[in-house]
Order: sequence, then C-alpha cells, then structure tokens
Amino acid sequence: MDFSRVELSDEDAQFRDEVRAFLREHVTEEVKRRDRETGDNFDEGVHLALGEAGYLEREWKSEADGGFSRVRRRIWELEKRRYHVPWVTWGTTSMVARSVDKFATPEVRDEVLPRVFSGHVRLCLGYTEPEGGSDIATCKTRAVRDGDQWIINGSKMFTTGAHNCQYVFLITNTDPAAPKHQSLTMFLVPLDSTGIEIQGIRTVDGDRTNIVYYSDVRVDDRYRLGEVNGGWTVLREPLNAEHGAVAAAEDGLADVSIMMHQAGFMADALDRIAGKVCRPDPGGRRLIDDQSVAYRLGRSAARVEAALSAPSIFGRVAIAQTMRDVSPDLMDILGAASTLPIGTDGAADDGGAEYVYRFAPLVGIYGGTLEVFRNMIAQYALGLGKPNYSPPVKKAG
Repeated sequence: MDFSRVELSDEDAQFRDEVRAFLREHVTEEVKRRDRETGDNFDEGVHLALGEAGYLEREWKSEADGGFSRVRRRIWELEKRRYHVPWVTWGTTSMVARSVDKFATPEVRDEVLPRVFSGHVRLCLGYTEPEGGSDIATCKTRAVRDGDQWIINGSKMFTTGAHNCQYVFLITNTDPAAPKHQSLTMFLVPLDSTGIEIQGIRTVDGDRTNIVYYSDVRVDDRYRLGEVNGGWTVLREPLNAEHGAVAAAEDGLADVSIMMHQAGFMADALDRIAGKVCRPDPGGRRLIDDQSVAYRLGRSAARVEAALSAPSIFGRVAIAQTMRDVSPDLMDILGAASTLPIGTDGAADDGGAEYVYRFAPLVGIYGGTLEVFRNMIAQYALGLGKPNYSPPVKKAG
C-alpha cells in the first residue's frame, strides 16, 4: 500500500476548489443545525443539489463509466467529511443501487437508477427485525406469492432513512420450511405502498431511525431482486460492504476500513482537546502540565491512530471500540463542562467529546454488533472455528 503524499495536478486542484465552493454554499450552518435537530443525517435540499450537479452519479460510477478518477474520488470523500455533509441516506442508497443494477429487471433499473442519480429517489435497508438481533438470516417477515404479486407481512427495526426514502431493500422469508439461508427473497418495495407504516425512533446520540410495519403489503413481482429463495446471493455484496469486509486499495486512495466518517468526529474531538489543554489559563497553568492528563491524552491519541490504521473488518472493530474507550477519558480531562452538547454556551470543546461518547455505542451496533464481528475475525481470519452459542451442558448429579 502506498502512503506517500499525492501531488495534485492543476486540474485536480481546480476540482478540489470547485468542490469546496459548492459544499460551502450548500452545507450551511443552518443545514447542520437542522440536521442535529432532526437526527436525519439527510438534507433534501443538499441532496438534490448534489444530484443536479452530477456529483451523486460520478461518485457511484467507475471512472471508466464516467465517474470520478481515483484522485478526484478521494478528494470528494475527504471534502464531504470536512464539511460534515449529511450522508447516511446516500450511503444506503448507493449500496442498494448496486444490487438494483445487478439483479433488477431492465424496467425497474430504468425506473430507479436515473432518479437515484438526480437525488429524487433514495433507498434504505430493511434487514433487522425487532426480535432478530444481528442474524438477519433468521428473517420472519413473510412474503407469499399471489399471482403476479406478493403479499408481505412483518416488521423491520432500524430502517434508517425510511421516512426520506422512496424504496426499501427488503429481506423476506418465502419458504419457512427451508434452511434459513435458502428461504430468503429480496424485494425493492415502494414505500408509498398501502399497508406500510413508518414510526420514528430517536437514539441516544440524537439520530433518528425507524421501525417499519408491513401489513398485507402488495408488491408486484417485477420488484423482486434475484431468484425466489435466492436472496442471500443478492444480499451478500451490500452486506459485505456494510460489514467492512472489503480489500484495501493498493494505491492508498481509499479508506482502509469503513466507519472513517464516524472516526473523524473522534479525531476532531481529540485535536480540539489537545489544543485546549496546551493553552494556559489566566493563572498561567496548563492542563497538559499535569502528568495524568498528558498520559491519558497521549494514550488516547495512540489508540486513535492505531484504530485509523487498522484495515478492513479489523478497523471496523477497532474504531468502534476506541470510540467507547477514549471518549470518557477525553471528557474527564475537560471536566464537567464537557457534558454539554454541541451548540451549548459553555461547552468545553463545543460538545465534541460528548457527541463521540453518545455516538460510540451505536457505532458498535451498525451493521452488526462488535461481538458478531469479533466472532467473524476469530472464525475466518484466525481459524478458531465457528462460535457455539448453545447453553452449557449441565452435569448429572
């Protein structure tokens, strides 16, 4: 992997400046304030502007098909992060769109993809069920065939963005008698269908997700993606992307793991606190002169750097665990004022560490819990065998 500095050509530097000007114009303080209040991680005005300017299509497509070059893609990703573009709904949309492109009929592709690129259509993930946990293959949401339609009943939890989306990438059970990985069928369900009810849920970090109920929802067979009972094949690629089980890019022009956007909040909080503890108070005292502060800040910095450098699924775990471990130390260094949230008068670091503290538990749940990922590492990377979740055998007598 190449970690050398990239020297930008004049054309790429001009592209960077154009991106910065665009994001400065559209991702305003009002947009960021509204996003914190709603917890949506989505702003329709910004999203439509991104589509109209062609950025969504160029991000999604390969360079050979008219998308960004490798350098411009990296510029784009980093600048979006720096300007805190509300991003979650585009993340799910771009993942699902790849399955639509690969598995949908030409009719559905033509219906969906051009409007995805314009920003008018967004797509969300209908995976987890209220009692299903991280094992989505235990799906109980039923789809029963009725001629050229399917009737769907069930519910899904953590369908983030559903209230701002037009379709849901829905996993269903079409053969309860079959083994769990051979009973699944995927659909792209229009969210304006009769029988769908979306209820919002606010998480501890202030984000909004949803529980979605499906009551006798009729879906045309043309919205089925892939073969009946072949849903695991359709699901595998976007699931791997969500898990972070992807190979690192040899040219160094990509994140080494997923969750780098979230890790950026942690790195920013650390930088702000490092600057704050090095400034003298009116009496000339600096917090960094306290050896315990220096030790804990140094330890946190080392943990953050290690997490940012861990690749693939290892980085997925390292980032989430580091956020959990580091944020309490950062808040403790700053004192009671660190408990005040972003935008509050008197917040020690404008709420940076406090936000990371609330955000950390969810980062360890997105796309599966840390325990699931650690078992995957143990089984597939370390060769330790499949985990056994059965209760211990009680000895007689």
